[in-house]
Amino acid sequence: MRCHYCDREATYEAEQGGVVVGLCESHFKQRVEEFAESDELAELRDRIDVESSE
Repeated sequence: MRCHYCDREATYEAEQGGVVVGLCESHFKQRVEEFAESDELAELRDRIDVESSE
């Protein structure tokens, strides 16, 4: 499978509702970084009241 964003070989694959999307290493990292900085993640943390155990 090829990366959804470029022509490199997909390192990661995700499936939902029968649709499979592949991501290469660099695009996977980019998407994870974008998600980590998103308002959606902040809202999810607030909803589940995540506290650091450190």
